[in-house]
Amino acid sequence: MPVRPTAAYSALLAAALAASALTACGNGSGSSPDTIKVSYKQSTDNSVKVMDTYLAGIKKDFEQKYPGKKVEFVPIKAPDAEYYTKLQQMLRSPRTAPDLVYEDTFLINSDITSGYLKPLDRYLAKWPDWNQFIDTAKAAAKGQDGKTYGVPDGTDTRGLWFDKRVFRKAGLPENWQPKNWDDVLAAARTIKQKVPGVTPLNVYTGKPAGERATMQGFEMLLYGTGDGTSDPLYDSTTKKWITTGQGFKDSLRFVETVYKEKLGPDVSDALDPNFATSVNGELLPQGRLGIDLDGSWLPQEWLPGSGHEWPDWSKRLGLAYMPTQAGQAPGKVSMSGGWTWAIPAKAGNPDLAFDFIKTMQTEANAKKWYIANSGISVRKDVAADPSYASAQPGIRFFTDLVSSTHYRPAYPAYPKVSTAIQEAMEGVTTGDQSVEKAASGYDDTLKDVTGGQVVTK
Repeated sequence: MPVRPTAAYSALLAAALAASALTACGNGSGSSPDTIKVSYKQSTDNSVKVMDTYLAGIKKDFEQKYPGKKVEFVPIKAPDAEYYTKLQQMLRSPRTAPDLVYEDTFLINSDITSGYLKPLDRYLAKWPDWNQFIDTAKAAAKGQDGKTYGVPDGTDTRGLWFDKRVFRKAGLPENWQPKNWDDVLAAARTIKQKVPGVTPLNVYTGKPAGERATMQGFEMLLYGTGDGTSDPLYDSTTKKWITTGQGFKDSLRFVETVYKEKLGPDVSDALDPNFATSVNGELLPQGRLGIDLDGSWLPQEWLPGSGHEWPDWSKRLGLAYMPTQAGQAPGKVSMSGGWTWAIPAKAGNPDLAFDFIKTMQTEANAKKWYIANSGISVRKDVAADPSYASAQPGIRFFTDLVSSTHYRPAYPAYPKVSTAIQEAMEGVTTGDQSVEKAASGYDDTLKDVTGGQVVTK
């Protein structure tokens, strides 16, 4: 989607999504007291069935444990931004609300504020396993009212994936670890010069990529600026969002450099909402991408039965942490998020839905999921299990990044702030805007979406 959608197109899209949501859920979750409807994000890549396979196993366990009860899946097959829109349309009415939904932690506070989700505290108080969840994961599913609205099913971290085959051809070290942003750009320039036909560096960008652009792209840069002691997006003391400063502009300038110097993918590809599918299923396995700024979950795309089986990926790819801008302490940066299972406020069978959560989140089933989707455990008992730590190459690398990771300020305004970041990124990616103009546009949008509640630093 190289062209930004018009307002009219956006309105038509929203209407179409609403209609499809109504069709998907039929007569709503309350149609049968013995059936729960479970909605989740289905991969846009038909060959990737990790979530589908896992949930099918949980359905079997659940229906055996609760005779006479049934599970019906309502998968939403869409890129991230469309998934969130469809989900919110479904949550608005008891006719369309499922009993259980898969919520990204970045959106959960927005949906809590909108009244779409049910607090789970009365269930959690009677569930011993809740004590096994780490505090940071619990906090990610908490509303500003102090109540918990979701059960996390793992977390993630981010870093630099690089192709050792490409590095070898470019004369770059196969144990590469850049010390600052300049080192990352220098490696990309070397690849461009010495390995034609290969995209040197992928940094997700623009509105079509949605939160992938904000979190894997921009925030991995922004949180590596400054002294690392304060959040560059949100001031927790004043409870206000922060306008653009030097770090924000430097992060935009990095994105601008990647695309202006043609170190990244073609702009038309970068602004395709399904580009991540190409990165994971084609560019990386085929040795057509040198460096990918991405997440810990990628190996799930290459597991047996995935359709993109790549058994020797760990021999072909190297891992490096993303450095801070100038190598200043702590020297590396990561962002963490994750997903939660939440019960809609208008769910017809909430008690049965929580029983499904408990089935998913036994220690054994949780471990199966972390290993299947290359996730990072948020349960202390699973994290301490040697079979988890050794299940896949890379798990230890990404788990170790938790100590230097950052979490998004996932307050109700965050989704709109994230969209404003994507718009600024898209402006410098296409060359339609200078860094200064894109930053100014972000500040204007920030003031608008927060009612002027901003602070300048």
